[in-house]
Amino acid sequence: MSETNIVALRRLLVLRYDDLRSRLTRRLGSSDLAHEILHETWLRLDRGEGAPAVQSLEAYVFRAALNTALDRRRAENRRLTAAEVEGLLEVVDESPGPEQVTEARSDLKVMRAIMLDLPPRQYAILLAARLEGLSRREIAKRFRISVRLVQRELQDAQNYCTARFKSSNPNRSRTSKNGAENGPARSRDEK
Repeated sequence: MSETNIVALRRLLVLRYDDLRSRLTRRLGSSDLAHEILHETWLRLDRGEGAPAVQSLEAYVFRAALNTALDRRRAENRRLTAAEVEGLLEVVDESPGPEQVTEARSDLKVMRAIMLDLPPRQYAILLAARLEGLSRREIAKRFRISVRLVQRELQDAQNYCTARFKSSNPNRSRTSKNGAENGPARSRDEK
């Protein structure tokens, strides 16, 4: 936009300010908002933002003011409401705390030691089932044993690990994650 057009537009905005403000007030529904929009339009004109050629100065200024109001509304619609911000701030962090991480690492060390006490085939079957996710049939094929024997070895390995883990940490085995009492551990014969 040429320098003379900018000067002419700013002069028109000053001379026709009251008329432009009343027209904007009717369109926007607020005299204060119309005042703010005209101020922002003045600043935009001062920066030289706009079209290169202007046929009607007054129509151009009014349209520029409406566009400024539209830009402002779009920006305000992108902002979060106070309730939305509060909702985001109240997100519960479900990641484990330092105490839980330490406890889990300790439990893992105990479980590794317990698993190393298993007979080699039970150990290998337990890893194949739980870590590799192999089916009983795939494990039976790998070890050249029956599916029924795989099931029994896996059950024995799990029972051994569970019993040893509970006996190595009696306080941990008596309460569940929610703190409820599970009662004393029973042997296989009592069940």
